[in-house]
Amino acid sequence: MGNEQKKRTGTMEAFKHKVVVDPNYADKTWKILEHAINEIYDQNASGLSFEELYRNAYNMVLHKFGDKLYSGLVATMTSHLQTMCKQIEASHGNEFLETLNGKWNDHNKALHMIRDILMYMDRTYIASTGITPVYGLGLNLWRDVVIHAENNQPRLQNTILELIYRERNGEVMNRGLMRTTIKMLMDLGPLVYQEDFESLYLKVSADFYRAESQEFIEVSDCGDYLKKAERRLSEEIERVSHYLDATTEEKITNVVEKEMIANHMLRLVHMENSGLVKLFLDDKFDDLRRMYKLFSRVSDGLSTIRKVMISHLRDSGKQLVTDPEKLKNRVEFVESLLEKRDKYDKIINSAFNNDKIFQNALNSSFEYFINLSTRSPEFISLFIDDKLRNGLKGVKEEDIETTLDKVMMLFRYLQEKDIFEKYYKQHLAKRLLSGKTACDDAERSLIIKLKTECGYQFTSKLESMFTDIKTSQDTMREFYAACGSELRNGPTLSVQVLTTGSWPMQSCGTCNLPPEMSILCEKFRAYYLNIHTGRRLSWHTNMGTADLRASFGSGQKYELSVTTYQMCILMLFNNADRLTYWGIEQVTEIPSSELKRSLQSLACVKGKNVLRKEPMSKNIGDDDVFSVNENFTSKLHKVKIGTVAAQKESEPEKQETRQRVEEDRKPQIEAAIVRVMKSRKVLDHNNIISEVTKQLQPRFLANPVEIKKRIESLIERDFLARDNKDRRLYRYMA
Repeated sequence: MGNEQKKRTGTMEAFKHKVVVDPNYADKTWKILEHAINEIYDQNASGLSFEELYRNAYNMVLHKFGDKLYSGLVATMTSHLQTMCKQIEASHGNEFLETLNGKWNDHNKALHMIRDILMYMDRTYIASTGITPVYGLGLNLWRDVVIHAENNQPRLQNTILELIYRERNGEVMNRGLMRTTIKMLMDLGPLVYQEDFESLYLKVSADFYRAESQEFIEVSDCGDYLKKAERRLSEEIERVSHYLDATTEEKITNVVEKEMIANHMLRLVHMENSGLVKLFLDDKFDDLRRMYKLFSRVSDGLSTIRKVMISHLRDSGKQLVTDPEKLKNRVEFVESLLEKRDKYDKIINSAFNNDKIFQNALNSSFEYFINLSTRSPEFISLFIDDKLRNGLKGVKEEDIETTLDKVMMLFRYLQEKDIFEKYYKQHLAKRLLSGKTACDDAERSLIIKLKTECGYQFTSKLESMFTDIKTSQDTMREFYAACGSELRNGPTLSVQVLTTGSWPMQSCGTCNLPPEMSILCEKFRAYYLNIHTGRRLSWHTNMGTADLRASFGSGQKYELSVTTYQMCILMLFNNADRLTYWGIEQVTEIPSSELKRSLQSLACVKGKNVLRKEPMSKNIGDDDVFSVNENFTSKLHKVKIGTVAAQKESEPEKQETRQRVEEDRKPQIEAAIVRVMKSRKVLDHNNIISEVTKQLQPRFLANPVEIKKRIESLIERDFLARDNKDRRLYRYMA
């Protein structure tokens, strides 16, 4: 027998418990939450259990009553906000904003508590449905029910704008209250701030400043108006910082700039007796600085100032360089230019923030009017000559450099720098030969500046002139060392041996030196040519000077510093008491114009009239008779008569200088044409003119007519040829 064991099989089932929800659960729970919301708005929230309220809201969402909870919240909040709205509407006068802000604070506090109670609904139900969260809902309802209420919206706008209007007119307002009001609008969202306040604020501000600027400009000068505009701009920026949104700053400043500055720019700069030109003339640096600062904020503002500045500079500069009185004195002429340049440099640096557009305007204006006068190159050179002769004595080295730098600034404006070079070379030669330069360091410093500006070619001959002076000093020491024993009792000779081509030599007539000087000169010639074979010496007596010892009737002795021509004249009176003009001319063979000028210096200049002339007159006649002025006296032992000094050219001399310059330009133009054609091979006429002009611009402004003549000359000499097919083209002939 066997016992069979029976297997038992079974299944596990979940515990089943049927949860029964009270059909009135949602209503009952909402009533609890609604009561709590009412208590919160009534500021009786101290007795509420927020934990219990949170659990109730949690359960409602959990049991799918989120829509009932949300819609109930909307209705309850709307009801309370409608009550608040009526209370706000009922407020009077200045209480309106205070009431509005008080109710906004109450609503905000309530909203934070309600949001905490309904936090679970925010995280689940609202997140899944995409509707507005509790806090955002509260803001939207405040906007729609309170702010956009039919009576509140225009009242709020008008109140804020009225307070700002009063503040603009000097009244004191409660900025703290205004700040909280504006912040409320900003908290409601950018669109609310912009649409309910900012857009209207900008429009009203534009109307205000349009009217005020029009009224003020009628009764103010330019300086006062600019101060008013600057103050208004600062006030608006300050207003934004105190109670408006930061994004409003750019918009409101644009309004002020347009209405107070942009719309009146032209009238301000051209205002009679106080506009921009008057500010320049009276050195109104503060007003100019204010104008630059304000005009730089608007479109075309700085260009408006620039145009007026250029027009004024050109007109006043043209008047300066064409003024006959200024042209009479070359030093005053150049000093006026330097003063004008310094004045506007200072304006640009201190008032215009050293702005490059004004620096360029200043440079272009100076270049324009300086080149209107053909005398500018000559006068600038004469000014330098005056300073380097005696104007820099006792001046500090840094001040000398400053003066030279200022002169170089004027030099840069010259279009005909080669004409300046001609005059400068003549004046430098006279300074070096007469030993009248006040400062060798200043002379060399200026040449270095010219070399830097124009290159080695411009100054190579000037540097050679200094070398000749140094070499001549060495030569004279060697001459007296070799021949000194033969020359002990005779006059002293100092010869400057100058290299032909480096010095601005002009052909001069012969002059018969006194016998004692003639013998001495011949000894030097023999000595020099013996050492330097193959060289040729020619005497330029018109450029020399001499020192003579003279005794007059009273027995008084003087040392006379004279030119070589004057020496030849005076030495004749060692052997004669009276001489006619004709007799002096026959013996000395001094050229007539130079002889008359020399005799005028000796006989017609008060205080230096060592000769007497009969008849007495300023002009020298062929029949005039000369004798020693035995009554001559002077407080000085050494009397300078007719010292070599740079004088303004006469008209014929000026024409001669111009002709020499034009002749010197021809090979330079031809060289530039060849350089251009050598690199380009084939080029049309207009492009040759353009490129040659550009190449030569650092030295002079080439005349297109002269360029054409030089092209024709080069064609004749087979450097260039016209193209067979197109006669407008030129070909370079290698």
